[in-house]
Parts: sequence; C-alpha cells; structure tokens
Amino acid sequence: MVNVLSCFFGKLRSACYRTMVSKLNQFNVKQDYFVWIDLEMTGLDVNVHKIIEVACIITDTDLNMLHEGIRLVVHQPQHVFDNECSEWPKIHHGQSGLIEESLKSDISVEKADSLVSDYIKSHTDYGRYYLSGNSVYMDKRFLEKYMPLTDQILHYRLVDVSCLKTLCRSWYDDLFKEVTKKNYAHRAFEDINESIQELKEYREKFFIRK
Repeated sequence: MVNVLSCFFGKLRSACYRTMVSKLNQFNVKQDYFVWIDLEMTGLDVNVHKIIEVACIITDTDLNMLHEGIRLVVHQPQHVFDNECSEWPKIHHGQSGLIEESLKSDISVEKADSLVSDYIKSHTDYGRYYLSGNSVYMDKRFLEKYMPLTDQILHYRLVDVSCLKTLCRSWYDDLFKEVTKKNYAHRAFEDINESIQELKEYREKFFIRK
C-alpha cells in the first residue's frame, strides 16, 4: 500500500512539475513583432532638428497588421520652422500642411513618446520588437534622442526595407523594375503603409515562401 501511494504521489508530483514548467515556458516564450515607425522631422541632423510627426503600426512577422495604428502630430513653435528647419522639409511639409498642424498641435514630443510606448505595450504580448521601416536607422537616431521610452523597448536589430530594396535592385534588376513605385507622401502614416506593402511585394517576388 505504501509503495502504491508513493508511486501515485510520485507521478502526481511529476505531472504537476511538467504542468508548471509548461506554464513557465508559455510565459517566457518571446513573440516577435515588427514595429513600424516613421518620423517626419525638420531635417536630418539629430542635434539640431526636431520631430514633427510620428506614426506607428504593429505587424506580426508575416506582415499581418495587428492594429490600425497610431498617428501623432508633435507641436513645435514657430521659431523652430524659422531657424531650425532645412529647406526641403520646409517646402514639402509646408505644402502638405504638416507645419501648420504642428504649430496648432498640443502634443509635446514627451507626450508622443509616452503614447507610442504605451501603444506598443498595450497591443503586444511579451516579445521582441523590431523597429521596421525605410532607412529606419535615421528614425532610430531621433528616437534615441527625443523618444527614449519608445527606444528602450525596441530590439537592437532593425528591419530596414531600404536595405532590402538596394539588394533586390542590385541582384535582380529586371524583376525589380516590376515593383510598384511608391508615392512618397512624406506623411508618417502613409509612408509606413507604403513600407509594409513594399516589403510584402519583395517577399512575393524575391523570396521562396516556406
């Protein structure tokens, strides 16, 4: 009888242990996400220029959108556009209406940082967040300086669609000519959606699906 009970409780402990380990593994499994972020700035010098718009969309690694995304226009005062804005963004952001929107916005860059970081955390599980986009290293530099809450939750690896574009164009020029041309609206949300579609097209044309 003692041996039977000992065997029973031994198996019970073993089953409980396996269940516990399984649950712990569930909690520790890291899900991978592509966090698509695009910034519109007053220029490309991180020590001089400022963020005036930020957009973020989260997809899984199969490029399925997990949420419709967030778009924020960041306030900058008039003197920034008068004295700290390069010529190209002054022209294009002026024509698109972004400068006027920025002047009227009540969202500081600190508030935008908090909102974007909260957005990422609230729409994902525990995992790795890969900053994704076109020439996204530039966005990364501005995130590091002006949006540290967002930057610190992102993985150190980047998904740079522009890098892939260069490789595809260099290695498969004839096929690359069939790729859909981008509109280059230079508004954050529109640019992100184009980046996602661009990567989808590269996947279909240049990669062997598993």
